[in-house]
Amino acid sequence: MSKKIHIAGASGYWGESAMATPQLLQAHKSGDVHLDYIVYDYLAEITMSILARAKVKNPENGGYATDFVEAVIRPHLSDIAETGITLIANAGGVNPEACGKAVRALVKEAGLHLKVAVITGDNRMDALEAIAATDPKDMFSGASMPEANKVASVNTYLGAFPVAKALDAGANIVITGRVVDSAVTLGACIHEFGWGEQDWDLLASGSLCGHILECGPQTTGGNFTDWELAGDISEIGYPIAEVAADGGFVTTKPSGTTGLVSVGTVSEQMVYEIGDPQTYLLPDVTCDFSDVTITQIGSDRVEVSPAKGRAAPTHYKTCLTYADGFRAGSYLTFYGNRSTAKAEAFSDAVIKRAERILRASNLGDFTEVSREIIGGGSQMGERRDTQEAVVKIAVKHPEAKGVGIFLKEMTGTFLATPPGLSAFTGAGRPKPSPVVRLFSYLTPKDEIEITIDIDGQSLSHKDTIFAPAPAPARPNAPETVSGDVDIVLETLAWARSGDKGDKGNIGIIARDASYLPALWSALTPELVGNVMGHFLEDKAEIERFVLPGSNSINVLMDRALGGGGAASLRNDPQAKGFAQVLLAQTIRVPASVATAANRKAARS
Repeated sequence: MSKKIHIAGASGYWGESAMATPQLLQAHKSGDVHLDYIVYDYLAEITMSILARAKVKNPENGGYATDFVEAVIRPHLSDIAETGITLIANAGGVNPEACGKAVRALVKEAGLHLKVAVITGDNRMDALEAIAATDPKDMFSGASMPEANKVASVNTYLGAFPVAKALDAGANIVITGRVVDSAVTLGACIHEFGWGEQDWDLLASGSLCGHILECGPQTTGGNFTDWELAGDISEIGYPIAEVAADGGFVTTKPSGTTGLVSVGTVSEQMVYEIGDPQTYLLPDVTCDFSDVTITQIGSDRVEVSPAKGRAAPTHYKTCLTYADGFRAGSYLTFYGNRSTAKAEAFSDAVIKRAERILRASNLGDFTEVSREIIGGGSQMGERRDTQEAVVKIAVKHPEAKGVGIFLKEMTGTFLATPPGLSAFTGAGRPKPSPVVRLFSYLTPKDEIEITIDIDGQSLSHKDTIFAPAPAPARPNAPETVSGDVDIVLETLAWARSGDKGDKGNIGIIARDASYLPALWSALTPELVGNVMGHFLEDKAEIERFVLPGSNSINVLMDRALGGGGAASLRNDPQAKGFAQVLLAQTIRVPASVATAANRKAARS
């Protein structure tokens, strides 16, 4: 039970800065930290659709996260081999074989003897006809599957046991297609500690560790409520987990880097995009994070207790992306007196002109029009004039020609506009692009055959199916307290927000455990609905959950993102700023809580 492994998280999305790998390798070589694994998460639903289009253009060598090959492997391969650190990445995208081929070529060119494993089985495009015959329904909306000729990608979210099996076979670099983000970390834990398929608590704990690492510097001060404490983010450290065999772990970062590892930064990442914290569904386990405790044990050292788990779902989540017309938009600025009114008048004129031409051309109406005046209060749910405003105008239409008419009229109205219009030049006129929508459904586990190729040695894997376990009882809600003093929420709490499809997720963490009853009493679904209502569709459901272990509340808002991801025309289609809107809200709390919070804020 005394064994520990050290895992670093080096990437949270395709396109993230390439600074993590050299930072972590140097920290290991200098003796500052010891690393056994570096893990990389590159994939999101929108990324899968982009990679799918890349593979269509280049079926043999396209469709994977090229950053892993060009920014990680090529420049750092000798250091990776010298240190003996194992790399695990979901860089394969929709073409893991091509990614593996590229990495193996570099290994051979360098004259090294590193085993490269490639895990496949998640890509279901070849089974599209058979899938359509089963008439799957969207797991959130109940909608029917889109027409097969519109589908761009179909990928099942696989788990961690194939990763562990590749490591068992001696792989030094593991490349997967679509696995859940935390699987790259959990796979290392399974391999090192020998955790079994029914070790639910351990699997949930390893998954939590992966969740803390999967967004890189979001755990070490990035996107943190108290962002000033992170210092100069140009030198921010990437997270490292020291994992014990019981599933508990300590989160830290390399010394000499900026950023911050604190109860606040780690707690914000734990509640990020988890929905129901007692039913966080993954291929290997159903996680319950509600009783997890997060404790500061030293400078930039935070201990996270083991989680609870129960039987894994009997089905895999599968995400299908498909084309649904076209879209385009742009940002323009106005400044001077009444700039918000100017932006409104300009955008109204553009849309009216374009609509007249659409009708004259028998092209039908826009399916959606979005206008947000940034600086005019639209993001915060208020309206106020300003001396400077950015107007974002965007549309959707079934045909690219319809979107093209909007773009022509947007630039063609520049001389008829109210004064003060300006725009960055040199970037070229925007072009229509496909609207990519997400269709999520469930695939029975026994339909999926997973293959692990280790430099020509082929292994197979099928996940075991277990009977569902009953959900645990909900934690007791905090006591209800009456408020008599107004205070800004940010004085009492940290918060982090993100998306779950078309749902907005806001996690709120009390800065002190004693504040939790006041937060629970004040942050009712009704209040959240009033504050966030300008983002929500009519009668959108709002749920809230309490996590007593971390003194947290998680709020989930349905139909909050205009379709979410690449399907949305919103300025913030992934709810990244939702927490900031809520934190700016004034709530009523007991005078004793307000006094304590204000004193604590003054001291800090």
